[in-house]
Amino acid sequence: MVEAPQTDEGWFALHDFRTVDWDAWRDAPDHERRRAIEEGVAYLDAHEAVEDAEAGASAVFSVLGHKADFVVVHFRPTLDDVSRAERQFERTALAAFTEQPTSYVSVTEVSGYVSDDYFEGNEEDIDTGLLRYIEGKLKPDIPEDTYMSFYPMSKRRGEEHNWYDLSFDERRELMSTHGDTGRQYAGKIKQVIASSVGFDDYEWGVTLFGDDPTDIKDIVYEMRFDEVSSKYGEFGQFYVGRRFPPSDLGAFLAGDGVPTSEFEDESHHGTHAHGEDGHHGGEGQHHGEDGHHHGEGHHHGEDGHHHGEGGDGHHHGDDGGNESADEDIRGQLEDLNIYAGKPHGEDVYATVLYSEADADELFEEVEGLRGNFDHYPTHVKTAVYEANERGRVAVVSIWETASAAETAAGFLSELPGIVERAGEESGFGTMGMFYTVKSEHRGDFVEKFGTVGGLLEEMDGHFDTDLMVNVEDEDDMFIASQWRSQDDAMEFFRSDAFRDTVRWGRDVLADRPRHVFLA
Repeated sequence: MVEAPQTDEGWFALHDFRTVDWDAWRDAPDHERRRAIEEGVAYLDAHEAVEDAEAGASAVFSVLGHKADFVVVHFRPTLDDVSRAERQFERTALAAFTEQPTSYVSVTEVSGYVSDDYFEGNEEDIDTGLLRYIEGKLKPDIPEDTYMSFYPMSKRRGEEHNWYDLSFDERRELMSTHGDTGRQYAGKIKQVIASSVGFDDYEWGVTLFGDDPTDIKDIVYEMRFDEVSSKYGEFGQFYVGRRFPPSDLGAFLAGDGVPTSEFEDESHHGTHAHGEDGHHGGEGQHHGEDGHHHGEGHHHGEDGHHHGEGGDGHHHGDDGGNESADEDIRGQLEDLNIYAGKPHGEDVYATVLYSEADADELFEEVEGLRGNFDHYPTHVKTAVYEANERGRVAVVSIWETASAAETAAGFLSELPGIVERAGEESGFGTMGMFYTVKSEHRGDFVEKFGTVGGLLEEMDGHFDTDLMVNVEDEDDMFIASQWRSQDDAMEFFRSDAFRDTVRWGRDVLADRPRHVFLA
């Protein structure tokens, strides 16, 4: 008898497609259109904030082509939750101008193809990275990517090719090869696969998210050549959409370009709730361990979450997440020609923890943990750094998303001798500047840091500064400083001594300094 793989289910999904009655919309009085927009925005805002349930995620996308005008995607813990989300839309004045040409109901799942131990109850035998991967599959985030593609699919049950006649081992091998193709798009595409067996017309619903629409085309095209698709795949209609924030609903209905903020060079995504634990799960790009992938800085509010882009570090105080302050720091550094954001840096996030343990002992622990982190394609790098002149050791873990870095911090906090996490200090910390130094100039760089360190000790508002060196690569370093305030730090960055150091560094560094976001 052919063995059916075990499955475990997570959140329920609803893809609520809507068409707009454009004739009715054009003919409606202004006050009716205003009311429809106001109630539509309120509905979308409330559901993106997940005010209707204990956990989940929602987002709205414009849809290209004749099949729909927009789609609202909901992930929720229960089927009743998505049912309520669908019906609550019908209570809005906007609903009167729309029809629902189609929809799709499904539930996220993982199957026995992923891990035998998971379904046998041996979770203690599963590494942490795989468990987090499974959690991300069952409780998916809607990433802040630009484009979305949705399609339903089933496995073929024909006379010549019948997926359900294959043995479990044959199916697992085919799925593994199929997964190898998908992993080539890690960091470019995130997918959510949800089962619709017994819920809708096909057996699965697949949602792809990405910033480049050609990546969506390419991954679907390449996967068609895998045997699991070429022989056994059957597909329904495809839908492609462009994400926009609820506040742009009026612009969308007016035929304007959305998101409107894109044309103002601002972030086009709002705040999203991702469940009670605040974790996103998720997938991304693995960049290796070469130490060259570092992003910018970050500004934190009291809640510890990220609030847009920062400059060279992070500010802690009682002003909360002040996006304008982020922009101010970044702008000031850019004016001083020391900002290393895009295209010279990448938007990544770092967790940094300091330990009193011996560096070699700590490295052994980190090396094992790093192997688990590598199961996450959002993992960029995890390394141990040692202070150049005093017994201070830091563990730096860099990820493509703030949520992944936050999750990693939970595991890293269990390492030996952890005493504090960067960003928890009072005042203003510059988590700074990651440097890749030319090997022949390493001694010169360390000597120059000693000179600059002497100047720092004499500056008002400066507490301490360390040059931290990667224990695996002595040419990979970062500088961490602690200041009384942002103004004190900026005073140093404006100084002639710092400008001279920046100019000098162009000859001894293998690349421009990199800033990171602190998660």
